[in-house]
Amino acid sequence: MTCRHCGKPLHQRVIDLGVAPPSNAYLTARDLQQPELFFPLAVFVCHHCWLVQTQDYARADELFREDYAYFSSTSASWLEHASRYTDGICGRLGLDRRSFVLEIASNDGYLLKNFVARGIPCLGIEPTDGTAAAAEKIGIPVRREFFSRALGEALGREGSQADLIIGNNVYAHVPDINDFTAGLQAALKPGGTITLEFPHLLRLVSQCQFDTIYHEHFSYLSLYTVSRIFAAAGLRIFDVERLPTHGGSLRIYGGHAADDRPPASAVAAILAEEAASGLQTQAGYTTLAAGAGRIKNALVSFLIGQKSAGKKVVAYGAAAKGNTLINYAGIKPDLLAYVCDEAASKQGKFLPGSRIPIVGPAELQKDRPDVVLILPWNIADEVMSRHGYIRQWGARFAVAVPEMKILEG
Repeated sequence: MTCRHCGKPLHQRVIDLGVAPPSNAYLTARDLQQPELFFPLAVFVCHHCWLVQTQDYARADELFREDYAYFSSTSASWLEHASRYTDGICGRLGLDRRSFVLEIASNDGYLLKNFVARGIPCLGIEPTDGTAAAAEKIGIPVRREFFSRALGEALGREGSQADLIIGNNVYAHVPDINDFTAGLQAALKPGGTITLEFPHLLRLVSQCQFDTIYHEHFSYLSLYTVSRIFAAAGLRIFDVERLPTHGGSLRIYGGHAADDRPPASAVAAILAEEAASGLQTQAGYTTLAAGAGRIKNALVSFLIGQKSAGKKVVAYGAAAKGNTLINYAGIKPDLLAYVCDEAASKQGKFLPGSRIPIVGPAELQKDRPDVVLILPWNIADEVMSRHGYIRQWGARFAVAVPEMKILEG
């Protein structure tokens, strides 16, 4: 196995989570009668460019199928995040009706609808049919393809180079990160801007966010490594922001290598923080596996204890990170009765691997469980605000990552 960016052999295994099905491969009742496809789920780090990546097994077309069930618009906090971004970037870049915006992995139109409302021409790139169709219904033009160098070059030949290219939580999802980045370079207008958001590797390691590891995430990214990947493709990063999303993310701002915008001080500051934290050393990656084991054991002990006490525990949020946690811990419906989710596309289905049923949130008021375990812990505040009524019958919220605890407030 070699590094997806620099091609050097990989020797250091950061964590091994056993085998698991793709985290978004939700099952129908009919699927329960069939075997599931499982892949090894292990992560390695390159000692040359320090890219962290999953073991090579699953292909993108096996993970992002036409029935891909993640719809971005189901999260109110994510819609607010997208709206704030639109306001900020339009002001910063002076985007107007003469501009052109390209979003890669545009999903159900959660973001581009803000540009459409402003009359700014845009195009979404989205390979999954269900989400692309949802975007088209609200007036967003979509090209149903995986983004690549070939597509970026085709857009350039068609006169569709962009003033702004957006990629929110897609950079980690591409198996050929060099080809994807070359596509960004080809599709970007001279003087144009790229913004990419991705979970920060530093937060994954320092806060043991191992449940953000799943097959759909081929890479786990630091600013240092992304800067190297950009440079190899003729691009450069000139600014970066820290974001609270997904447990701690970065938003980078990039342009062509010849772009004369001076680097912001935040770039050097975050690079220094990463170096001080050991992200460019072998030792910096030696604690994650032990931390994951502690979290797993604490969750299983909690669930067994609740069952022994006659308490009913259910989960909220049929998210990919929850599937990683549940499958790693070996949890089944006997300990976690069901999981609630807002997305109609998931309701009536079952979590992959564990086969825990997915129901609508209305089930909480009918069933009145004792504990609601929030699997997407990064939106715990949103979930508690929306479903705080469970406290009326004495129920409590809990999370397992970064530590097993009952949430107050």
